[in-house]
Amino acid sequence: MRKIKASFLGLLVLGFAATAQDASIKYAKTITPEDMRKKLTVLASDDFGGRETGTEGQKKASQYLEDFYKDLGLQGPADGTYRQKFNMYQSDWSDVYVKVKGKKKMNGVDFIFSGSANMDKEMKLSTMFIGNGDGLADMDVKDKGVVMTTISRELLTKVNEAGAKAVFVMSSNDEQFMQTMPRQARFRLKSRLRFNKELGANQSIIFNITKAMGAQLLNTTAEKLDAAADNPASIKARTVRFMVKQKLVELSTENMVAFLEGTDLKDEVLVISSHYDHIGQNEDGTVINNGADDDGSGTTGVMEIAEAFVQAASEGNRPRRSILFLNVTGEEKGLLGSAYYADNPLFPIENTVNNLNIDMIGRVDPDHESDREYVYVIGSEKLSSHLKIISEYANISYTGLNLDYRYDDPNDRNRFYYRSDHYNFAKKGIPIIFYFNGVHADYHRPTDTVDKIEFDVMAKRAQLVFHTAWILANRNDRTPVDRTDDMDYGSRD
Repeated sequence: MRKIKASFLGLLVLGFAATAQDASIKYAKTITPEDMRKKLTVLASDDFGGRETGTEGQKKASQYLEDFYKDLGLQGPADGTYRQKFNMYQSDWSDVYVKVKGKKKMNGVDFIFSGSANMDKEMKLSTMFIGNGDGLADMDVKDKGVVMTTISRELLTKVNEAGAKAVFVMSSNDEQFMQTMPRQARFRLKSRLRFNKELGANQSIIFNITKAMGAQLLNTTAEKLDAAADNPASIKARTVRFMVKQKLVELSTENMVAFLEGTDLKDEVLVISSHYDHIGQNEDGTVINNGADDDGSGTTGVMEIAEAFVQAASEGNRPRRSILFLNVTGEEKGLLGSAYYADNPLFPIENTVNNLNIDMIGRVDPDHESDREYVYVIGSEKLSSHLKIISEYANISYTGLNLDYRYDDPNDRNRFYYRSDHYNFAKKGIPIIFYFNGVHADYHRPTDTVDKIEFDVMAKRAQLVFHTAWILANRNDRTPVDRTDDMDYGSRD
């Protein structure tokens, strides 16, 4: 039955010579656990410091990739280089302060600022207590500050519509709030990276504070604030001074790109991608998140696949279509590197036939402890009915993995389809496949290290990507876009 199914799928992989595909077996075998271990041991080393976007560690990783692609003899398609350079920006709010009895309380030390304003001078604002906001309709908060005991998107909208200029949200547990302060400060003292220097039009002023600080701002006690929950007007308004000033941080980074020109269909380009950055170190630099699986494994896979295609080309088996090996930056910051490439492609986006994206292929998740030889295949039929058939044909013929499609479910709460770099290609109408091993206990933790990688499974997954790429690069027709992806493109979370 397996052979019958393979033959049937083979008939559907139209316009492709079986003998050409058989030649790929030799080159797929060059993708080995031993070679992958050597490469990943470098990428996920402490010397690279967690590869956070814009850091020295990320620059070391980019140099490692540049040297590798140069040694292979691949072309540098970005003005003759392997680096598609661009700048990103973020706002640093570490100088934001609120004055309490004439002394400055500082952002990240005493409270957390979560707005986006940028003031020229210190603001002096009459500030009132509104409790949980139930009586907001009967309060005059226009051009004032408000101290509140709870927050929700709905309440915040109402407060803004009522004209309040600043919001102070008190914690329900001061001890817990202060314990989490270092972690909050690390992630919230700086905004998310963006492509534009300027802040967005929606500038807000929101301070997350302790109840003790709220009591100080209103010159009262925490106990009296609790007692005034149903009668917030009993707490007298006070003048509060604060300063919200951003420091603009400019960050230079780059996608790494290497190009193998095809033959008779060279104007059409297949993109094989991964992200080579990770989340870096903790706030004081004492703990490194090496990101061996995320996404050192995928980047290693792209490198191995590139090597295999280069060897094939050198032996007279150059692919018909061109292949771009793309290692993007800024994935952990919101898929920024792939977004930049999709909007600023090195080759016409309409000539990009497919994107095969590899993000985490080195581990086995808890759901497959008794079934190691699997891989999650995401998005293979969202835009093209042919692509899933080609993927299954490659797998049945050559690798025999269990292809798990559970995350194609539109109701999947994980929303993995939206959470890696293939997403920005799909938005352009390019059929994609996302290869993924699932999350595990070491995801985004310092314990995501090379010793946890299962290299035999990782190599087989990369071989599947290689065989699929080989078919896509050599068949007569590109995969047609014959389906409409009606999923919501509104989130990159």
